[in-house]
Amino acid sequence: MLTNTFCHMSNIGLKKEIDLWRQGVLTWRDYRKHFPESNCLDKSEEHLSNKNPSFFAGVLDSDQYWRLVPDFRDSIAYIDIETTGLSKDYNEITTIALYDGKDVHTYVNGQNLAKFKTDIQQYKMIVTYNGKTFDVPFIEKYFGIQLEHVHIDLRYLLKNLGLTGGLKMIEYKLGIDRGDLRAVDGFFAVTLWREYQRNKNAHALETLLAYNCADVVNLEYLLLHVFNKNLESTPFQSQKILHSAARVTIPFQADKKLIERLS
Repeated sequence: MLTNTFCHMSNIGLKKEIDLWRQGVLTWRDYRKHFPESNCLDKSEEHLSNKNPSFFAGVLDSDQYWRLVPDFRDSIAYIDIETTGLSKDYNEITTIALYDGKDVHTYVNGQNLAKFKTDIQQYKMIVTYNGKTFDVPFIEKYFGIQLEHVHIDLRYLLKNLGLTGGLKMIEYKLGIDRGDLRAVDGFFAVTLWREYQRNKNAHALETLLAYNCADVVNLEYLLLHVFNKNLESTPFQSQKILHSAARVTIPFQADKKLIERLS
């Protein structure tokens, strides 16, 4: 999609981009043919060749970051944290789930949480839901780091499509069923962690990790929904639609009886 994009160029907005498409200027190659004297795509081609999403994030409005997905899909980390509370100054991270489109990785306080700090550097982009106001500031405060990744916060892109509310509400609207995890939310995740800490209940930790993993796996589905819906307003809908990869198996099982008891 990036090689069909012109709105990142100076003096070209979304309306002018649509005009270019209507004139048959559909790709960067077409643009060079129509405007051979222009060199304004030189940097774009260089940074795309070098797999550098930061350049495009710097010249695109954040509501257009969906355009980055096809070219940088293999550099995305979907992340979500669970915590002991809402304050990054007083509460702790309990677990983190990271999904890269192939594998799910989990990090647990008291076990391997510090490993996230190095693992996240393998990726160039992160995708969250409400991560700009919660997950990322919490992570940066907790680990004392800065996440310089290009950040797609799906809360805002989904809102542009008329999908508002919490992550679970939006999943429900789009037909995503969490099964045994249907009753679990962020507040209940705190209860699960307390049960694990106080009673050394391994089932509570496994249920918490199952919930955390479901969050990040579903983020990929939501990102592709955002991309494909935005694609509908372009001439490329039939050519560039994105499909989910094979459904990943979450390596943790929710304990239904435990959920019912703690509820």
